[in-house]
Amino acid sequence: MGNPLLSGVFLCASLSGFVLRFTPNPHDFHAKPNAPRTAIEQASPKRDQMAAKKNGPGWSDVKAQLAGMDCADLIRLLQDMYAASKENQSFLHARYALGDDVLKPYKATIDRWLWPDFHRNQDFSVSKAKKAISDFKKAVGLSEGAVELMVFYCERSAGFSNEFGLQDEGYFDALVLMFKQALDAVQALPLENRQALLARLDAVRHTSHAFGYGVGDDMDRLLAKAGLG
Repeated sequence: MGNPLLSGVFLCASLSGFVLRFTPNPHDFHAKPNAPRTAIEQASPKRDQMAAKKNGPGWSDVKAQLAGMDCADLIRLLQDMYAASKENQSFLHARYALGDDVLKPYKATIDRWLWPDFHRNQDFSVSKAKKAISDFKKAVGLSEGAVELMVFYCERSAGFSNEFGLQDEGYFDALVLMFKQALDAVQALPLENRQALLARLDAVRHTSHAFGYGVGDDMDRLLAKAGLG
């Protein structure tokens, strides 16, 4: 077994490093050594301070508080955040690949907002369905899991439209845009991981030809442009 004291030190260092690395200083990338500061640059700290006071606290204020916390306090803070919302739980589960299926809560959100239950007076929301994908990307980046969510979005959107005869141009525009994003993302994957996902997108294209509004035709053009038509 490892030394528990060393394990605690490493954990605390990781948490502290996570906090301190979270936001880079933009001046680190642009400042020139020994370059004289212009009047605008000299005034910018005051302008930034005034903007911060006007807009309320921001990440820099939170970061300053976190930087002074010890390991135990950071863990308690994360525990409180974990308990505060299911979104935070899903984020941390996805970030650290915890559980059997980290995509499950994100797919449930997409399904809820793209395939509502009309008997319960539910409505659809493209923005809330897309937010689930955005939230997952914030946790793990543009991974194969994110690509799966994009393809799943296309399947549920097309499936709902086909099942209930939905005629909504904004809904269809969002579907075509997500189809394009999913297609681009699939092609960036290793070759052996593409085929099944491309087959699912092709099935979405076939279904979408029944909708009108040029949805299926737009998907035909996207696939042809990608050399897959």
